[in-house]
Amino acid sequence: MMKRLLNISLLLAFVLSGCYSGASQDGFSKPAQTESDFAETYFEDSGFKPVPAPPEEPEAAAAEEAERVAAEKPVAKVPEVARSGGSALIAVGQAGSYVASTTYPCADYGIVQLDKIMPKEVVIGQRFDYSIKVTNLTDVTLIDVLIAEELPQAFGFVGATPTAEIHEQRLVWRVDSLGPRASKEFTVYGSADEVDILEHQTSMTHTMRAAANIKVVQPQLALIKVAPAEVLLCDPISVEFVVTNLGTGFARNVRVVDSLSAGLQTLDGKSELVLDAGTLAAGESRQFSAQLRAMKAGTFASKALGVSASGLKVESDETVTAVRQPILTITKTGPARKYIGGSLAYEITVTNTGDGPARDTIVEDTVPAGVASVEATAGARLSGPKLVWDFGTLAPGASKSARVSYVPTEAGELMSTASASGYCAERVAASVRTSVIGSAAVRLEVIDVDDPVEVGGQTTYLITAANQGSAPDTNIRVVCTLEDKLRYVASAGATAGSIMGNTVSFAPLASLSPKAKATWRVVVRGVRAGDVRFRVVLNSDQLARPVEETVATRLYE
Repeated sequence: MMKRLLNISLLLAFVLSGCYSGASQDGFSKPAQTESDFAETYFEDSGFKPVPAPPEEPEAAAAEEAERVAAEKPVAKVPEVARSGGSALIAVGQAGSYVASTTYPCADYGIVQLDKIMPKEVVIGQRFDYSIKVTNLTDVTLIDVLIAEELPQAFGFVGATPTAEIHEQRLVWRVDSLGPRASKEFTVYGSADEVDILEHQTSMTHTMRAAANIKVVQPQLALIKVAPAEVLLCDPISVEFVVTNLGTGFARNVRVVDSLSAGLQTLDGKSELVLDAGTLAAGESRQFSAQLRAMKAGTFASKALGVSASGLKVESDETVTAVRQPILTITKTGPARKYIGGSLAYEITVTNTGDGPARDTIVEDTVPAGVASVEATAGARLSGPKLVWDFGTLAPGASKSARVSYVPTEAGELMSTASASGYCAERVAASVRTSVIGSAAVRLEVIDVDDPVEVGGQTTYLITAANQGSAPDTNIRVVCTLEDKLRYVASAGATAGSIMGNTVSFAPLASLSPKAKATWRVVVRGVRAGDVRFRVVLNSDQLARPVEETVATRLYE
C-alpha cells in the first residue's frame, strides 16, 4: 500500500494556486487599532497569486471536497471566525487573552490551521507565556513541517516547550511528520523588557506567517499616608490613605497594609490595618479613612505599604504622631493640731506634670463635718458639701492654687480632702488630718461654811472643782492641809478621803467633763483660839502645775 505522505511545501504550493490573497507587502494587513478593537488583528497568507484550478479535477468534485473539508475542520478550536478576502480573523477566547487564527492556503481549501493564543496585556518584567498550535486539516500525513517564530527585540526570551532551535531572535521547530487531523502545540516563555507593543510573527516552511500584537503596560503605585502630629491619649488618631495607579494598564487586587507600632491598634483591637483598594485603572485613586487608638503615651511612627496581585509594591512616607497625656498632681497643706475655737486654714495646689494640656480642670474640696464659718478664695462655688473651683486649662508644667479655712466646733480627728480632675487626666486627691483638741480649764473654789468658829465648835470646808474648758480634765487629785489649831472630824464628796497626820487626801477623780463640777467636804473642830488657814491643792493630767486655794477661819473662846 502506498503511504499517503505529502511534502507540506509542495502541497501548499499546489493548493495555493487556486486561492486568492489580498495581502500587504509583508504578508499582514494592519488596520488602524483602538483600545476596544486591539484584539482583532487580521492575518492573511502571502506570496501566492491566484491561478486556475487544476483541470484534472472537475469543478463539482472540487466543491464537494471543499464542503467535506470544511465540515471536518476542528472549528471548536477557533470559537469564532470571520472571513475577509479568504483570510481568517482573530477570535477572542478567555478573559485576558485572545486567539489569532489563520488557515493556509485559504479558508475554502485549508491544509494547515495556525492558532496563536496570546495574552491581551502583560506587565513589564513579569513572566508570561503564549502558545502556537498547528493543526493538519487534511486526511494525509504532512512531512517536513517547519515552524519559525520571530521574536521582537523587546521580548526577553526564557524558554520554549518543546525545545526550539535558537537563531538570535528566531525560534525554529522541525516536525518530521504531522498525521491526518493531528495537532502540535508549542509554548514560548518570556517577559516584556520595555513598555511597547510586542509583535510575534510565526511562519511555516517559509510560506505562511502570522503576527499577533501584545500590549505591554507598566502599572505603578503611589501611596500617601497622612496622620496628625499630636493627639491626647484619650482621643482617636484619624489617619488618611490615598493610593493611586500612576502607570499604564490596570493594577489589580491592590491592598494597603499598615503594620502598627507597638502600643497602637485599630478600634476593634487589631495590630494591623488592611484596606482593600480593588483594581485601579491608569490614573485612578482610592481614598480611605481609619481611626486608631493609642494604649499608652509616646511617639509612634510607621509607613504604610501598598501591594498588588502582580507583585507591585510601594511604601508611603513615614508618619510620626506624638500621643500626649496630661498628668495632674495635687497637694493640700494645713495644721496637724488645732484647739477648738481657732481657724483651720488649708492651701490646695494642682500641677500638670504631664506632656499634654489638662483642659477643663476642676478642683473640689469636701467640707468636713463639725466645722463652721467656711471661707475660700475667689472663684469658689458651693455645690452640696463641696467647694468647687474651675481652673480651666493647665499647660504642661503649670500650677494653680486655692485656699480654704474652717472653724472647728468639736474636738476630734478632722479629715479634709481635696481632689482635681481634667479632660484626659486621671482624678487625683489629697487629704490632711488635723487633730482638733479642747483645753481643760479647772477652777478651784474653797469656802468655810461657818466662820468665826468658837473653840470646841465645828465648821465644814466645801471644795469645788469646775471644768470651764472645752476638753475633759482627768486624774484629778485633791489634797487638804490642816493647821495645828484644827482637828479632823470627817470628810466626804466625789471621791473618798483619808487622813494622815494633818493632811487629808481624796482618791483621784478619773475625769471631769467640760462644764462639769465635783465637790468634796472636810469637817474640822477648833481646838485653840486664833487665825487659822485651810489649804487645798488640786492636780490633774491637763494641768502643767498645781492649783492652790487657801481659806482663813477665825477661832475664838
